[in-house]
Amino acid sequence: MRWHPIKLSFHVRTYAFGERLIPERLGKQGVPEGIVAETWEVSDHPDARATITSGPFAGRPLHDLVEAEPDGLVGEGWRGPHFPILDKFLDASHPLPVHLHADDETARRLHGEPHGKTEAWHILWCAEDATVLAGIKPGKTEAELVAAFKAQDYDAVMPRYPITPGDTVYVPGGVLHGFGPDTLIFEIQQTSDLAQSVMPTDLHGNRHSDAQWNANIAAAMAELKTDFLPAPTHGLEKPQDQGPGNRYTVCCAGPHFALERWTLAATHREPAHPERCLTLSNLGDPVGIAYDGGVATLGRAESCIVPAALGAFTVVPDRRTVLLAGYLPHLERDVVALLRAAGHTDDAIRTLGEINPLPRRW
Repeated sequence: MRWHPIKLSFHVRTYAFGERLIPERLGKQGVPEGIVAETWEVSDHPDARATITSGPFAGRPLHDLVEAEPDGLVGEGWRGPHFPILDKFLDASHPLPVHLHADDETARRLHGEPHGKTEAWHILWCAEDATVLAGIKPGKTEAELVAAFKAQDYDAVMPRYPITPGDTVYVPGGVLHGFGPDTLIFEIQQTSDLAQSVMPTDLHGNRHSDAQWNANIAAAMAELKTDFLPAPTHGLEKPQDQGPGNRYTVCCAGPHFALERWTLAATHREPAHPERCLTLSNLGDPVGIAYDGGVATLGRAESCIVPAALGAFTVVPDRRTVLLAGYLPHLERDVVALLRAAGHTDDAIRTLGEINPLPRRW
């Protein structure tokens, strides 16, 4: 089979927290008028499955390849019910609801779904005073939490952190969170849309009845985890072995995904990875992706999947640009060993997400 970079249709969500940052600040083309709160760039979620728009697979659902060619698409030996990574751009011009997503065990036990939703936010743009809420302050009782949610006093029980562009916040399933206003992010996550909100309104701004609000808070409390405190990190630099001016930052990492930021001023050569695919999202001017079989162009604010079986490829920027690269990591090989080799401490590596305990040094 002749593989190629796979470009996809994207799905738009019009939640009340969004405005027009995705087309106007990020420069994404082809979006509708009105609110564009989210564009799901790479998605095999049953409610928003992407269609392939490039190459010989054009017109086929991404899910067809997940089922027919899992080794070639995702990686040798991988099996799963759907493509394992969901990427999106998200506009929080207004505050996001304070909410959480089920972890894997809760998703299976309470919702009959194969896994939950761990996610990470990479901050693309934000106002100078922008912040995120994430996690629960130590020592808070259930009664204190419920009282704070009913009073909508989230700062009473949740840490608030300032953010700047380039920060990343890794949020495991079960951890309460929210952010905005005036924030534009790239989100990488597990392929799930399970959520429990503690807010008095739904995603479209409609007011819940008191009975529904109380039921939602109770459901969130049943799924809440308090043993992880997310905090923004500016990432860790990988060893430089590419063209002059190129920089490679590991933004976050855990068992479900890793995210890197490639700042490219010169050609980038990526070796073959038959064990894992990549998702690429372009934050700058169009770039060429040259592979054995042709050249694909990835435009501004466009995304694609580089299949595991594609082999080595080269990214050729016309000028300085930034790509976000997501993948399913082997944590020791793909993250820990490289960062240790670059001189980063184990404590620093742990700040990237769920990398604890670290693999032993032999």
